[in-house]
Amino acid sequence: MTAVLDRAKATAAPASGTSRYVLVVAGLALALALAGIASLALGSVRIPPGQVLDALTGQAGPSPYRTIVLDVRLPRVLLGVVVGAGLAVVGAVLQALVNNRLADPFLLGISSGASAGAVLVLVLGIGGGVTTTIALPGGAFAGALLALVLVYGLARRGGTMTGARLVLAGVAVSYILSALTTLILAAAGRPEHFREALYWSLGGLGSARWDTLVLPTAVLALGIGLLLTLSRPLDLLLVGEEGATVLGLDTARFRATVFVLVSLVTAVMVAASGAVGFIGLMAPHAARLAVGAPHRRLLPVAALGGAVALVLADLGARTVTAPQDLPVGVLTALIGGPLFLWLMRRRPEGAPL
Repeated sequence: MTAVLDRAKATAAPASGTSRYVLVVAGLALALALAGIASLALGSVRIPPGQVLDALTGQAGPSPYRTIVLDVRLPRVLLGVVVGAGLAVVGAVLQALVNNRLADPFLLGISSGASAGAVLVLVLGIGGGVTTTIALPGGAFAGALLALVLVYGLARRGGTMTGARLVLAGVAVSYILSALTTLILAAAGRPEHFREALYWSLGGLGSARWDTLVLPTAVLALGIGLLLTLSRPLDLLLVGEEGATVLGLDTARFRATVFVLVSLVTAVMVAASGAVGFIGLMAPHAARLAVGAPHRRLLPVAALGGAVALVLADLGARTVTAPQDLPVGVLTALIGGPLFLWLMRRRPEGAPL
């Protein structure tokens, strides 16, 4: 009991001082502002930063530049902020929930479910002319929820649910739904669907509009608020299943509740942007290195880091092969994969990730 309490205190103790935390938050906020301005200014049409600021402050008159900034690029940047922050926060929580630092929002099969739902809508032509605006996100959301129910049902046994069983169920459901997506595309026999489905499955922010921001923003705000109130029990999970139980946490009930919450947040983010990988894996690791493991500090920093990462990745996706857009998931994987391997190699042997 004493050893568990000592471990809990060590885990919950801030790894850095308040001044360091404030400096990290301020630095990330500044980086996010600069990344946002760069995303508004750069692209197939380059806009001087001064005119970007005039458009943002309402000092610009009607012009093509103003239209591009306010109606085309700003919703895209804001969607990148919301989705990046949401995926990063969910990744940080899932890593504590399943006690596995390799966990991310896509480990539980939710992105595969969303892909299967979107592809089914695409192939069947559900929604007619509004397929890409309403029916496609709706199908993705329904597929993500179906994956959530499957994973939860498979992982729960005898009224309990362990982290290991949750991961195994998520991986199995992910493989099944990915195979189902391929089967749907092959059975459709329409090659034009492959390109659109591939682009959607790799993620992108090109469909962002002001009206598509409402739901993800509301869900993100509500989700982060609730998860911050659960910081202490999340910290207890870091000492292990047995230790958390000894300290009074009903791990099965707590894990099931938070699992549903983060899965719903992930489903909304994936429905808005497609499957963008590595943000939910990399941002929590970087945030943990900067401010330590306590979730009250970790979650805000991870959210800011994920937002910066996705805004910059989307900027790269729009400019590397301009005027063609790359799927943003391609860049996050190309950058996040090597960076993750570098972080693993620089850790001392036997040290936790």
